[in-house]
Amino acid sequence: MTDAPNYATPAPAGPPAGDSYPGKVLGIVALVLAILPFTQLIGLILGIVAKVQSSKVGRKNGIALAAIIIAIIFLILSIVIGVSLTTAGIAAVQEVCGGVESGGVVEYQGTQVTCP
Repeated sequence: MTDAPNYATPAPAGPPAGDSYPGKVLGIVALVLAILPFTQLIGLILGIVAKVQSSKVGRKNGIALAAIIIAIIFLILSIVIGVSLTTAGIAAVQEVCGGVESGGVVEYQGTQVTCP
């Protein structure tokens, strides 16, 4: 008679340790992108995706919500600043080139400028 060794069966793998849930890391990435210049739209989209992923499993994701809010605010601010700078630039060109036909050359602060 042979005695076979009695090996214990391994325990089944459980969920990872910690307070991890879908959309948590994506929410953090969205928040970072919402703050960085020129990436607010990407941060907004990722924040929405993270919020949807978290809500599917019944979890709240405050970081994703913050990313959505900050991205919207910064996106609106960047649009307002962009429109203001464009308007100021057009006004400056019109001031310098006032009364000069298209293609005419004007000297402005020591620089030759061709008027549009």
